[in-house]
Amino acid sequence: MNTSKDTHQNQFANKAQAWSARFSEPVSDLVKRYTASVDFDQRMAVHDIQGSLAHAEMLAHCGILSADDLKAIQSGLAQVLQEIEAGQLQWSIDLEDVHLNVEKRLVELVGDAGKRLHTGRSRNDQVATDIRLWLREQIDLIVEQLIALRRVLAEQASEHTDTIMPGFTHLQVAQPVTFGHHLLAYAEMFERDTERMLDCRKRVNRLPLGAAALAGTSFPIDRERVARTLGFDGICRNSLDAVSDRDFAIEFCAASALVMTHISRLSEELVLWMSPKVGFITLADRFCTGSSIMPQKKNPDVPELARGKSGRVTGHLVALLMLMKAQPLAYNKDNQEDKEGLFDTADTVRDTLTIFVDMMNGVTVHAQSMRDAARQGFATATDLADYLVKKGLPFRDAHEVVAHAVLTCEKRGCDLPDLTLEDLKGFHPSIESDVYQVLTLEGSVNARDHLGGTAPAQVAQAAKAAIERAK
Repeated sequence: MNTSKDTHQNQFANKAQAWSARFSEPVSDLVKRYTASVDFDQRMAVHDIQGSLAHAEMLAHCGILSADDLKAIQSGLAQVLQEIEAGQLQWSIDLEDVHLNVEKRLVELVGDAGKRLHTGRSRNDQVATDIRLWLREQIDLIVEQLIALRRVLAEQASEHTDTIMPGFTHLQVAQPVTFGHHLLAYAEMFERDTERMLDCRKRVNRLPLGAAALAGTSFPIDRERVARTLGFDGICRNSLDAVSDRDFAIEFCAASALVMTHISRLSEELVLWMSPKVGFITLADRFCTGSSIMPQKKNPDVPELARGKSGRVTGHLVALLMLMKAQPLAYNKDNQEDKEGLFDTADTVRDTLTIFVDMMNGVTVHAQSMRDAARQGFATATDLADYLVKKGLPFRDAHEVVAHAVLTCEKRGCDLPDLTLEDLKGFHPSIESDVYQVLTLEGSVNARDHLGGTAPAQVAQAAKAAIERAK
């Protein structure tokens, strides 16, 4: 039996906290529960072990840790990881967080070698490293889903390049557009979201480890080596900033809030479009629910809930900003509150995007309902004004002429194309029979044949390019 090893294990077991020798009385059970984070930060256990392995390898390379100790640490952490993945590790709030829980189990397995692992580091730079490793992984997953959603939207747009629907401003019929053009507007939003996430990842992917508690360490460490081992692009250059910075988390939450804002806008339209009064689309049954009392109901629960979750994600952003706004340098216990909101933000965004990829891929489009709606609200009035401008009228004069025509139509209960040529000439003599070409829905969308316009030819090209960018 290894008596020395058993003694070390007992010493660690008798000290619930790593600092217990400094205090004359134990922490109360209420304070333990209040300050513990292991219930939620244990999700970073794999990343904690990943960082510890890189740290141990560096210590051995620099001659701070013996080869035997390194081998024992590597073997012990491998077993701890196996126990975590099998759900066998017993997490304890007496040990407060994921780091001390992992360390305690390591010491139980390998004795003094496990105690030497913490040489040259602090939990301050350790947790900052774990969060960045975890968040980097989450960003990669979210980017994958953003790309998948963009691809679905672009593919649908390519199928609806000439499906005409009303374009709205102030939620009033404005001008005809194509459904493909409308979908590509969201593809653009999510492409900007992708760019923001990737840009955020650059600042996430910097190594804080080696900053120790706040001032660095007196040991001759090699931070660049650890950065290379863990796949970081560089290191945090200032030790004070390294342990206290949460800009990267705030930036991620800000980018996430924008993702969810775009999701919420799309959700709002899906809810409106699915209403029987509008009837533009139908969502697949698996994304809807019924009513406990009204058997006819088919409720768009997924977009409604996503719309609600957008507020939750934005709330996490505001909470993080408030968390950091009054903190002096360097690390403060306040920062323990960064994780739950951050974790929930990543989970919410990732799950929402995954569902929306599937849901948008199964949307049934009711083209005739869209077309009928586009014929309401004098959607081609601007086209008539443009027609008159091309005949030589100043735009403001043309605008006035068309306003009189619209007023007449309102009184008669008809649309502009329903007016006779004689009626139209009464508003201005330059109007000829070719005016009916611009008053049709097809004439209106086809006329906007320029980069970024809603003409079917332009939409087809834009959809093709969007699909390419989403590969």
